[in-house]
Amino acid sequence: MQPPRPTRAAALVQTRTRWTGWLIGALMLAGAALAAGQVRADDAGIVTSYGYSKYGELKYPADFKHLDYVNPDAPKGGEYSTWAQGTFDSMNPYSREGRAGALATIGYESLMTGTADEVSATYCLICSTIEYPADKSWILFHMRPEVKFSDGTPLTANDVKFSFDILADQGLPSYADIVKSLIDKVEVIDDHTVKFWVKAGASPDDAFDVAGGTPIFEKAWFDKTGARLDESRFDIPPGSGPYMLDSYDVNKRIIYKRNPDYWGKDLPINIGRDNYDTIRVEYFADTTAAFEAFKAGEFTFRQENSSLSWATGYDFPALSKGWVVKATLPNGNLPGAYGMVFNLREPKFQDIRVRKALALMYNFSWTNDTLQYGLFDQRESFWQNSDLQAKGVPEGKELEYLQSVKDMIDPAILTDPVTEPHTSKADNPLDRSNLRKALALMEEAGWTVNDKGVLSKDGQPFTLEFLSDNPAFQRVLTPYIDNLKKLGVDAQFTIVDPAQYTNRTRAFQYDMIYDGYSNSLEEGLGLQQRYGSQGVNDVFNPSGYSSPAVDKLIQDVVAAKSYEDMAAAVRAIDRIMRADLFEIPAWYLASYWVAYYDFYEHPDNLPPYSLGQMDFWWVNADKAASLKAEGAYK
Repeated sequence: MQPPRPTRAAALVQTRTRWTGWLIGALMLAGAALAAGQVRADDAGIVTSYGYSKYGELKYPADFKHLDYVNPDAPKGGEYSTWAQGTFDSMNPYSREGRAGALATIGYESLMTGTADEVSATYCLICSTIEYPADKSWILFHMRPEVKFSDGTPLTANDVKFSFDILADQGLPSYADIVKSLIDKVEVIDDHTVKFWVKAGASPDDAFDVAGGTPIFEKAWFDKTGARLDESRFDIPPGSGPYMLDSYDVNKRIIYKRNPDYWGKDLPINIGRDNYDTIRVEYFADTTAAFEAFKAGEFTFRQENSSLSWATGYDFPALSKGWVVKATLPNGNLPGAYGMVFNLREPKFQDIRVRKALALMYNFSWTNDTLQYGLFDQRESFWQNSDLQAKGVPEGKELEYLQSVKDMIDPAILTDPVTEPHTSKADNPLDRSNLRKALALMEEAGWTVNDKGVLSKDGQPFTLEFLSDNPAFQRVLTPYIDNLKKLGVDAQFTIVDPAQYTNRTRAFQYDMIYDGYSNSLEEGLGLQQRYGSQGVNDVFNPSGYSSPAVDKLIQDVVAAKSYEDMAAAVRAIDRIMRADLFEIPAWYLASYWVAYYDFYEHPDNLPPYSLGQMDFWWVNADKAASLKAEGAYK
């Protein structure tokens, strides 16, 4: 299996499906950029540009016609249909209350947007140009006057300011704390000009990220309805994006439709994109039911995450008749840092010897070979397969960063090779040599096996509940639970429904869950929300991890003036966190497994950072009609 998408609250800064994380920006390299006409600076040093890149030049010039990876002649029409698991009781993705419907952020845009073939670049979307001084103490957005919400109302600078203010006031506390520490104020200059002032001493780059990446809501709608952003609701404000909510049947389906009057359809950055007339999401209780529905043609695109299904399940009639395509496509994204997460808010997990002992009971080799058909690799790093992954012994700038926090970390981190996942024999689910090591570690930590074969301390047994809302995980993780029981842990695997899981995980009522962290190929202040001490009780920090050393190094990441410095500081963080073992690394796949009915088409030159099936794929109408006539799908 592949890790599922996180079931915690959606990130507040997420806007459209094409957006890939914190919007990243800084001044461009001046000489070459000016020569290429990508930016210009006046006599006062005020830079004017159409985009923003932190560590180099923008790939696309100001007069680009379309993105390299799209088909500019892609036809419009047809439907994209997929599935989601569980239930939903809200269409507001910006509230911690309720469980928002799938793709609920699809209708909202921001001032700037990213691409799928650059890591750090963002380009004007709702804005036409930006201005900023050399010290980046403010950023001025010149907005396109033609931008409209889906109800036809013009989008103005007042809506931008309102959206920033309501997110800071009613958004997730961790997000609000960050934006308030970065942005001093938002000033409306006129209807189509808005100015963000960077707070003194704050990271300008991260402040620019927040300013450019804030999703924009219609102020008049909130004024009229009296709604709050932080409440669960189905009645939602209109957005300015190419899709808008069409209909929903609670816990059954959601349909979005393309806005025929979308203001931005002819922008170069949008050419060849947003090609479907409708996007439909069907809800199912579990993956088995969803797979059966896919085989029957109830929906037509499936991104597979089960190694069992991928290896053994694709032998159904629709595939043998050639109606369905099964494909492995390249994925250049950073693998999610998923695994078995310890809830460090529980005192019993504070001793690292306990965490090491429990980790030794997970046998990746046997699990992958026996239950996952040898299809996966084991994740080592929080930034796997990237320049941000720590390797070997620390040296150079990375070592300098570690030495700056040497009084806060285990001295061995400065000299020893980076912590790697333990190894286990693949011939048996229980590696007995690891069992002996684990027992010794538990005894060192004060836990001894009583006459009932249960580890206990001060007369209390060591209990562990592994919480999940996904029955498919039971097959893969039950052997781990069994191994924990052999260690003497009173362990159980508890499956709850998605609503219960959401409530319990938001309240941190669990010992262990299968979850993780979504990191970036370029990092900034977002690290603080995920791994900083301020984020210990944040939904984006499922382990509740914090470290004074990591806190210090996060500030070094934020202050970095070059990619090399940023990368070295992140590698130092990776090295410390891997040594702290607050998550048992699990499996990852560096590809996409997809199956779809053979009327979807995509460009040959897929970009590295997005599969793009809802972005720049399209429907071949003739193929769709032919398959429909044959009864391939419903």
